[in-house]
Amino acid sequence: MNIVAIIQARMGSTRLPGKVSLDLLGLTVLERVVKRIKKVKQINKIVVATTDLTSDETIVKLAHKADVEVYRGSESDVLKRYYEAAVTHHADVIIRITSDCPVIDPVIIDELIANYITGSYDYVSNTIERSYPRGLDAEVFSFASLEKAHLEAKNMEQREHVTPYIYQNPDQFSLLSVTCAKDYSNYRWTLDTTEDWELIQQIYTYFKDRDSFDWQDVLELMEIRPEIALINSHVEQKKLKGEE
Repeated sequence: MNIVAIIQARMGSTRLPGKVSLDLLGLTVLERVVKRIKKVKQINKIVVATTDLTSDETIVKLAHKADVEVYRGSESDVLKRYYEAAVTHHADVIIRITSDCPVIDPVIIDELIANYITGSYDYVSNTIERSYPRGLDAEVFSFASLEKAHLEAKNMEQREHVTPYIYQNPDQFSLLSVTCAKDYSNYRWTLDTTEDWELIQQIYTYFKDRDSFDWQDVLELMEIRPEIALINSHVEQKKLKGEE
């Protein structure tokens, strides 16, 4: 079983342009994401899926610097880009990651993969019912499900966001929602605005570049330093018109 993590990334963010190339204590945000994903025990390959735009040459260079594969495809049809990347790298199972989550936790991803492998599911994620902090998002799904979505999804928002066709059609796909015992979805640890960037820097500064920190360590930080969580507490997540 070839399990491939595909990280979507581009330079053209509207709210925080070039966010994945920002320097986060000596490494770019994208490199931080890749470094954390490399700690996932059950994946065989990591691929950064970016666009074929000239502006995303930066993404290609950063991915190569991080020693991972690159696939370049459509800017707007991200579903097609994912499908082509999966075909190119012979993926049986895809882990979908976005490049704006430098606090993403490899242990959570391994748990999602374990649920996928031991159950009879087409799609497993911690995003259908939100209980984890935003920024720990991961989705695990079969190549067959991705291919079906690619061939049948017509709505542009379904094509911009890769997986909506799957989780919006529970009659066609077997879905599993993985949740926490307690709801922590009020926390926002993703990167889309200047306020998010300030919070992410505070987290990394607190842990002094110790990459082994996990999401529960960050949760403890939020509880002992609640003013950090307030930095971006007013930021509203974009709806399905989200960004990479």
